[in-house]
Amino acid sequence: MPEFQVKKTDFTQTRIVNNPNLTVNTPLDTNEIIVEIESFALTANNITYAVLGDKLGYWQFFPASDNDDEQWGIIPVWGFANVVASNSDEISVGEKLFGYFPPASLLKMQASNIKSQRLIDASKHRNLLPPGYNVYRRVSNESGYNPNFDDQRMLLFPLHITSYCLWDYLKDNLWFEAEQVIIISASSKTSIGLAFGLNEDEAAPFVIGMTSDNNTEFVNKLEVYQQVISYNDIEKINKNIKTVIVDMSGNTQQLRKIEEHLNGNLQHCIQVGLTHWDEAQAESPFKNTSSEMFFAPGHIQKRVAEWGPKAFESQSMDFMTNSAKYSANWLKFTYLNGLTSMPETYEKVCNGKMSPDQGVIIKP
Repeated sequence: MPEFQVKKTDFTQTRIVNNPNLTVNTPLDTNEIIVEIESFALTANNITYAVLGDKLGYWQFFPASDNDDEQWGIIPVWGFANVVASNSDEISVGEKLFGYFPPASLLKMQASNIKSQRLIDASKHRNLLPPGYNVYRRVSNESGYNPNFDDQRMLLFPLHITSYCLWDYLKDNLWFEAEQVIIISASSKTSIGLAFGLNEDEAAPFVIGMTSDNNTEFVNKLEVYQQVISYNDIEKINKNIKTVIVDMSGNTQQLRKIEEHLNGNLQHCIQVGLTHWDEAQAESPFKNTSSEMFFAPGHIQKRVAEWGPKAFESQSMDFMTNSAKYSANWLKFTYLNGLTSMPETYEKVCNGKMSPDQGVIIKP
């Protein structure tokens, strides 16, 4: 069973390893199932999982095989899989699931809390991890399920749920009293989802998208940012009004320059992704500004507790459905067959060399 691994201390290094301990005929305990991964998406978000692998526990989801020295890890991906073996009375062979998978061909799971439309993987090594990542949707039972939208779902929904949570968090905090929001790394798909939400919200502040020179034309054409500037044009930001930053880049030097330019008007910074992971630093980038690392699963748990699961799912799904429909105007898909085709594309994603309008789908 092949699996794609990255080196924990240098995740630009990769390898494909065969795991002989897992096949479709591996013996199963009660309620264990084996799924065959059908397809998954690869985005810059997966690189963030690698950057924060130790800090937020991402390496723990899918322990790497042939890894006695523990130097290698498996980055999680979002995708679809089909049940190929089952020792559960409630899960049948042939059923299709959506959720968090390894970039591999097979995965053994411990099915628990089985409901008509979802189940939880209760494998022991996942018990202490964020619950949202352990939930799998039984898409075969979903009303109106259409496999023609699988690509959009695995690529965009894991990103746009964060977009939704960011929009909701900003709104819940009254925009941190800001009159403008700067979204850094504006071409990222999570940024675009957030900008879409803010653009649809009449109460939202003015939205600025900051991106590279190469991507300014693309970001302008999206028509969800009221102003688009490049990283070298900080002086174009109105420095006389209160501002909040949503940072997807992790570029410490850039954040410090913006704080200096705003001269006391930077209210707060929400740090989300690390598209510029090679320029990120562990300590706070600011001298006089509060900042925080935003963790979408934590916000989801908070809202589910406050609103209830059904209300949260209804509101977030409405947002993501609308943002996905909007994204159909610009998003293009690239398809790769087999894990052997993954290293080259993974390297491009790591180095920011993928066109922002591209979405990568891999079929192991």
